[in-house]
Amino acid sequence: MNIYYEPLIAKAILKGNRMDECTKILVIEDEEHIRTVLSYNLKLDGFEVYLAENGTTGLEMAHKIQPDLILLDWMMPGMDGLQVLSELKDDITTKSIPVFMLTAKSMMAEVGRALYQGADDYITKPFDVVELGQILKEKLEKART
Repeated sequence: MNIYYEPLIAKAILKGNRMDECTKILVIEDEEHIRTVLSYNLKLDGFEVYLAENGTTGLEMAHKIQPDLILLDWMMPGMDGLQVLSELKDDITTKSIPVFMLTAKSMMAEVGRALYQGADDYITKPFDVVELGQILKEKLEKART
Protein backbone atom coordinates (compact mmCIF):
# COMPACT_ATOMS: atom_id res chain seq x y z
CA MET A 1 0.00 0.00 0.00
CA ASN A 2 1.26 3.47 -0.83
CA ILE A 3 2.34 5.21 2.35
CA TYR A 4 0.52 8.40 1.38
CA TYR A 5 -2.85 6.64 1.44
CA GLU A 6 -2.45 4.90 4.79
CA PRO A 7 -3.15 8.03 6.86
CA LEU A 8 -6.19 8.78 4.68
CA ILE A 9 -7.67 5.34 5.26
CA ALA A 10 -6.80 5.39 8.96
CA LYS A 11 -8.42 8.79 9.45
CA ALA A 12 -11.54 7.70 7.55
CA ILE A 13 -11.81 4.53 9.67
CA LEU A 14 -11.28 6.45 12.92
CA LYS A 15 -14.00 8.93 11.97
CA GLY A 16 -16.34 6.09 11.04
CA ASN A 17 -16.78 7.34 7.49
CA ARG A 18 -18.08 5.16 4.75
CA MET A 19 -16.26 5.53 1.46
CA ASP A 20 -19.57 5.38 -0.43
CA GLU A 21 -20.85 8.66 1.04
CA CYS A 22 -20.75 11.00 -1.92
CA THR A 23 -22.12 14.37 -0.93
CA LYS A 24 -20.89 16.77 -3.62
CA ILE A 25 -19.35 19.98 -2.31
CA LEU A 26 -18.31 22.88 -4.50
CA VAL A 27 -15.68 25.09 -2.87
CA ILE A 28 -15.48 28.58 -4.38
CA GLU A 29 -12.33 30.13 -2.90
CA ASP A 30 -9.70 32.36 -4.47
CA GLU A 31 -6.81 31.36 -2.18
CA GLU A 32 -5.14 28.24 -3.53
CA HIS A 33 -3.76 27.01 -0.20
CA ILE A 34 -7.22 27.18 1.39
CA ARG A 35 -8.73 25.29 -1.57
CA THR A 36 -6.03 22.63 -1.24
CA VAL A 37 -6.49 22.18 2.52
CA LEU A 38 -10.28 22.10 2.20
CA SER A 39 -10.16 19.61 -0.65
CA TYR A 40 -7.79 17.28 1.18
CA ASN A 41 -9.74 17.27 4.45
CA LEU A 42 -13.21 17.13 2.92
CA LYS A 43 -12.20 14.15 0.79
CA LEU A 44 -11.00 12.43 3.96
CA ASP A 45 -14.48 12.99 5.36
CA GLY A 46 -16.07 11.22 2.40
CA PHE A 47 -17.14 14.21 0.34
CA GLU A 48 -16.81 14.50 -3.43
CA VAL A 49 -15.05 17.85 -3.77
CA TYR A 50 -15.05 20.31 -6.69
CA LEU A 51 -12.93 23.45 -6.67
CA ALA A 52 -13.39 26.86 -8.28
CA GLU A 53 -10.86 29.68 -7.97
CA ASN A 54 -13.30 32.54 -8.62
CA GLY A 55 -16.97 33.43 -8.70
CA THR A 56 -17.43 33.13 -12.45
CA THR A 57 -15.97 29.64 -12.58
CA GLY A 58 -17.92 28.72 -9.45
CA LEU A 59 -21.22 29.73 -11.06
CA GLU A 60 -20.45 27.69 -14.17
CA MET A 61 -19.53 24.65 -12.07
CA ALA A 62 -22.62 25.01 -9.86
CA HIS A 63 -24.82 24.79 -12.95
CA LYS A 64 -22.87 21.88 -14.38
CA ILE A 65 -22.43 19.61 -11.36
CA GLN A 66 -25.44 20.64 -9.21
CA PRO A 67 -23.58 20.13 -5.91
CA ASP A 68 -25.30 19.21 -2.66
CA LEU A 69 -23.56 22.11 -0.92
CA ILE A 70 -21.52 25.16 -1.86
CA LEU A 71 -18.80 26.61 0.37
CA LEU A 72 -18.45 30.19 -0.83
CA ASP A 73 -15.69 32.59 0.10
CA TRP A 74 -16.99 36.10 0.70
CA MET A 75 -13.94 38.18 -0.19
CA MET A 76 -12.73 37.41 -3.70
CA PRO A 77 -11.43 39.70 -6.44
CA GLY A 78 -13.77 40.47 -9.30
CA MET A 79 -17.07 38.89 -8.36
CA ASP A 80 -17.29 38.69 -4.56
CA GLY A 81 -19.16 36.02 -2.64
CA LEU A 82 -22.31 38.07 -2.14
CA GLN A 83 -22.59 38.66 -5.89
CA VAL A 84 -22.15 34.93 -6.51
CA LEU A 85 -24.71 34.16 -3.81
CA SER A 86 -27.19 36.55 -5.38
CA GLU A 87 -26.82 34.92 -8.79
CA LEU A 88 -27.10 31.42 -7.33
CA LYS A 89 -30.28 32.27 -5.41
CA ASP A 90 -31.85 34.14 -8.36
CA ASP A 91 -31.43 31.16 -10.71
CA ILE A 92 -34.10 28.45 -10.63
CA THR A 93 -31.54 25.70 -11.30
CA THR A 94 -29.30 26.62 -8.34
CA LYS A 95 -31.50 28.42 -5.82
CA SER A 96 -32.20 25.30 -3.75
CA ILE A 97 -28.51 24.41 -3.30
CA PRO A 98 -27.46 25.23 0.28
CA VAL A 99 -24.73 27.88 0.32
CA PHE A 100 -22.49 28.31 3.34
CA MET A 101 -20.40 31.46 3.37
CA LEU A 102 -16.77 30.89 4.23
CA THR A 103 -15.53 34.16 5.61
CA ALA A 104 -13.28 36.09 7.94
CA LYS A 105 -16.18 38.50 8.42
CA SER A 106 -17.76 37.65 11.74
CA MET A 107 -19.56 40.82 12.77
CA MET A 108 -23.26 40.16 13.28
CA ALA A 109 -24.28 42.82 10.74
CA GLU A 110 -22.16 41.17 8.05
CA VAL A 111 -23.37 37.68 8.88
CA GLY A 112 -26.95 38.96 8.93
CA ARG A 113 -26.46 40.54 5.51
CA ALA A 114 -25.28 37.24 4.03
CA LEU A 115 -28.16 35.33 5.60
CA TYR A 116 -30.64 37.96 4.41
CA GLN A 117 -29.30 37.60 0.86
CA GLY A 118 -29.92 33.87 0.94
CA ALA A 119 -26.93 32.17 2.56
CA ASP A 120 -28.04 29.08 4.42
CA ASP A 121 -25.25 29.28 6.97
CA TYR A 122 -21.71 30.54 7.44
CA ILE A 123 -18.35 29.34 8.68
CA THR A 124 -15.87 31.87 9.97
CA LYS A 125 -12.16 31.79 9.22
CA PRO A 126 -10.01 30.56 10.78
CA PHE A 127 -11.75 27.20 11.12
CA ASP A 128 -10.64 23.78 12.31
CA VAL A 129 -10.15 21.76 9.11
CA VAL A 130 -10.14 18.48 11.02
CA GLU A 131 -13.65 19.13 12.39
CA LEU A 132 -15.00 20.90 9.31
CA GLY A 133 -16.40 17.78 7.62
CA GLN A 134 -18.50 16.84 10.64
CA ILE A 135 -19.66 20.43 11.07
CA LEU A 136 -20.71 20.55 7.42
CA LYS A 137 -22.59 17.27 7.70
CA GLU A 138 -24.50 18.59 10.71
CA LYS A 139 -25.21 21.96 9.10
CA LEU A 140 -26.25 20.34 5.82
CA GLU A 141 -28.64 18.04 7.65
CA LYS A 142 -30.10 21.04 9.46
CA ALA A 143 -30.43 23.00 6.18
CA ARG A 144 -32.27 20.08 4.56
CA THR A 145 -34.91 19.93 7.32
